[in-house]
Amino acid sequence: MRPLDESETTQVFEKLFKFTGNNLKNIVESPSHEGPDPTPGRYCFRLHKNRVYYVSESLVKRATNIKRENLVSFGTNIGKFTKSGKFHLTIQALNLLANNAKHKVWLKPTSEMSFLYGNDVVKGGLGRITDNIQAYDGVVVFSMSDLPLGFGIAAKGTQECRKMDPNGLVVIRQADAGEYLRSQDDL
Repeated sequence: MRPLDESETTQVFEKLFKFTGNNLKNIVESPSHEGPDPTPGRYCFRLHKNRVYYVSESLVKRATNIKRENLVSFGTNIGKFTKSGKFHLTIQALNLLANNAKHKVWLKPTSEMSFLYGNDVVKGGLGRITDNIQAYDGVVVFSMSDLPLGFGIAAKGTQECRKMDPNGLVVIRQADAGEYLRSQDDL
């Protein structure tokens, strides 16, 4: 486990900024109340086996006592670096993104299952959408009861969505909560 270098930090922050906008500051400066210290610590990003973890500083200090090869995971796994060096967010980052999302999309109850089965969001399944979404912005997908279901990339902006037919693509799915069940054999 080690801190991210400059290029890795840039990639992680650019990806998070795509979904959170200026709320990225809330993620970086969030106080941590974990550990024995009465004063709150901070959260930080650490790299372990090509995976990026969002973890409190007190947990990082305690994890240094474990051999690197014996350490499986710690904190919240928010993404991973591919072999080509690109950063991809994983579904474990959903709670972090949902709490700080800049752009949101709510699905009708009839289209929630389709999204959770790994399909993209079409306009016919759209319940609500936040204003000022541009094409290719990061969006977090919610149910109508404000339960985060996943995240993806906006295929069209808000104004274009209002004019399109019901089968038009609105959100390109990147990750959804159904991945836990679909990838159960890999775990």
